Amino acid sequence: QRMPGTELFGEEEKKEVMDVLNSGVLFRFNHDAQRQGHWKAKDFENEVAKFTGAKHALAVSSGSTAVNSMLAACGVGYGDEVIVPPFTYIATIEAVMLAGALPVFAEIDDTLCMSAEGIRAVISPKTKAILLVHMCGAAADLDGIMAICKEHGIMLIEDSAQALGASYKGKMLGTYGRMGSFSYDFFKINTCGEGGIVMRRRPRTLGYRPAVRGPWPRSHRQQPRHGTAPDHGHQLPDRGDQRGDRSGANAEAGVHPGKATRAQGHHPSTTFQDPGSAVPPPHG
Repeated sequence: QRMPGTELFGEEEKKEVMDVLNSGVLFRFNHDAQRQGHWKAKDFENEVAKFTGAKHALAVSSGSTAVNSMLAACGVGYGDEVIVPPFTYIATIEAVMLAGALPVFAEIDDTLCMSAEGIRAVISPKTKAILLVHMCGAAADLDGIMAICKEHGIMLIEDSAQALGASYKGKMLGTYGRMGSFSYDFFKINTCGEGGIVMRRRPRTLGYRPAVRGPWPRSHRQQPRHGTAPDHGHQLPDRGDQRGDRSGANAEAGVHPGKATRAQGHHPSTTFQDPGSAVPPPHG
């Protein structure tokens, strides 16, 4: 049985996909002459950054990859504990385990998100971060949770996969923590078919350098602490369906990243890009 709305694709969305197929270039880098001016992945990143107020956004292959990348970029690894909600999709927990850290569950409250009291009850000297999931578009008690982070010197990382467009006291979810992410799989509020995005105010936290399109720990000369062998499935290709609307309708067609409605979901993935790979400086 289909989720409501997932079968609705308009002509503007088909055009976005066909723009890329007609160019014959599915890779997001280079091939300037053949791509006919289409830089879909770059446009998508810019749209999300503008919509959320984040200064920097980096598209990746899935929402799960986005969470994996945030943990790696924030230096979470072996011996660390990460506080997570018991009510979430399994990919949240898998990301912590992939990083080599231990997920520690905290109680939720009426928001369906972790409560400040629940978090405080499970903090230990090994707690490195709080991986806060804004469930079903609902905002957690960010004032209370951020106060705990400040008191204990703990990082706040936001998995906002299901909460694109939601805000807390006038500020978009996903922009409160050290890093934040969204998912764009088939059942999300907006979809790229499959995809995700990582956001941060400063590009340094993303490990952002021209030769590498991938969030990595600040020292890209070393393997990430999670110890996972990196591969090359991290980046989002230029397919035309990653414009952040239902299937690729662009801003010029009047479709904004926060307007199309979809049901919730999450899809696991565990891929990273090799920080040592030599890729020419990207245009998109």
